[in-house]
Amino acid sequence: MTVLLSRWQFGITITYHFLFVPLTIGLALLVAVMQTLAYRKRDGDWERLSRFFGMLFLINLAMGIVTGIVQEFQFGMNWSDYSVFVGNIFGAPLAMEGLFAFFLESTFVGLWMFGRGRLSPRVHLATIWTVSVGSIVSAFFILAANSWMQHPVGYRIVDHKAELTDFWAVLRNSTLWWAFAHTVLASFLTGAMLVLGVSAWHLLKGRDTQAFRRSARLSAGVALVCTVLVIVTGDIQARLMDTQQPMKMAAAEAVYKSSNGASFSLLTIGNLSGQPVFQIRIPHLLSLIATLSWNGRVDGITQVQQAEAARYGPGSYVPVLWVTYWGFRIMVGLGFLILIVSAWSLWRSRRGGRPFELGRWTLWVLVACIAAPFLANTAGWLFTEMGRQPWIVYGLMKTGQAASPTVSATDVALTFGGFVLLYTVLGIIDVGLMYLTAQRGLGTGAEGPPSGPPHEEAEELVY
Repeated sequence: MTVLLSRWQFGITITYHFLFVPLTIGLALLVAVMQTLAYRKRDGDWERLSRFFGMLFLINLAMGIVTGIVQEFQFGMNWSDYSVFVGNIFGAPLAMEGLFAFFLESTFVGLWMFGRGRLSPRVHLATIWTVSVGSIVSAFFILAANSWMQHPVGYRIVDHKAELTDFWAVLRNSTLWWAFAHTVLASFLTGAMLVLGVSAWHLLKGRDTQAFRRSARLSAGVALVCTVLVIVTGDIQARLMDTQQPMKMAAAEAVYKSSNGASFSLLTIGNLSGQPVFQIRIPHLLSLIATLSWNGRVDGITQVQQAEAARYGPGSYVPVLWVTYWGFRIMVGLGFLILIVSAWSLWRSRRGGRPFELGRWTLWVLVACIAAPFLANTAGWLFTEMGRQPWIVYGLMKTGQAASPTVSATDVALTFGGFVLLYTVLGIIDVGLMYLTAQRGLGTGAEGPPSGPPHEEAEELVY
């Protein structure tokens, strides 16, 4: 019971925290781009847009920091045996994330917040780009630790502990680099869809239409490019996963028997592990995803279970199928929805030669699609982590072996309830602040002149 409650507690708190992480990375980049356009063109609209979306970025950053601190305490309190086992490995990347990346990000975000009008425009622009780079580097080191859990490399076991033997092997981990590319691109996509949805909202209301047409077109373009790249990197991850964690791929499809030319199930109604009532399948697609071969072999759950039991000992190595099956489909389905919506928006924006003239229904769809990347990110994260079960470190340590032996189920239940209550309150506050800030619009432009090279004349950026 203690392990189950600890898993629920960590799962809910990290899922909540992960709502803010990709948005922080994405908004930091887009605000930096907007401020660069304001600097280069001395354009008042881009200056006001960078201030406006910068406020949304700061609210989200603060909430992400607050919710992220909790995770570190859970490692030591709920998962002490796990921390002892991986501490020698995790120490280096997490220390570099905290001392280098997070320090860089937090220091320069302060300079960006309070340096406007005090620093030169060029230096002030450099601070937001440094914040953006810091957030990306921070994600890299966090993913280095997580990727080692997915695919351990550069270690040896000494006295029942994992000991680091090659730090560069950890940083060169193939799982890390494709997970990093996929996660960061998804983060850019998340920020772009928020900017696009908020811009669409103001276009519906007829507020600052010239400025929000620009931000809408910029974000739609970023969303379209990033969605394509997310699909490509996700496809590469799927093939890597088929090699490193074959059970996860089998569980994603809920396929029990190994086969060549395996079909992909778009939809299943009924029991995933028995006789489904109804299915829609695409022939050979699963083999193409997993192996890039029309008749490639995909291992089934039954065969992988037998192989893992022979290698690691008796027990079930099958994750919760409905989580992996539907998590994978929600992630992929929402990705293609975003691809269609962003492409449609850019196409509609060019009709008749008028800049970003969209119908009201399209604008409402864009507002609703703000939620799409958050749902896709959550579904993908759940698929990645739950699909690894029963392993907390794949092939080395099971989740049931990782919990703290001295923490009682009562203690975990009480803190679990407290976290749920606290995070609910924080969620209400965050949504309220984001809504109120987004609703205010760009203001009158009285905050200050556009920041840019003083020798350049004001120039209208025509879209």
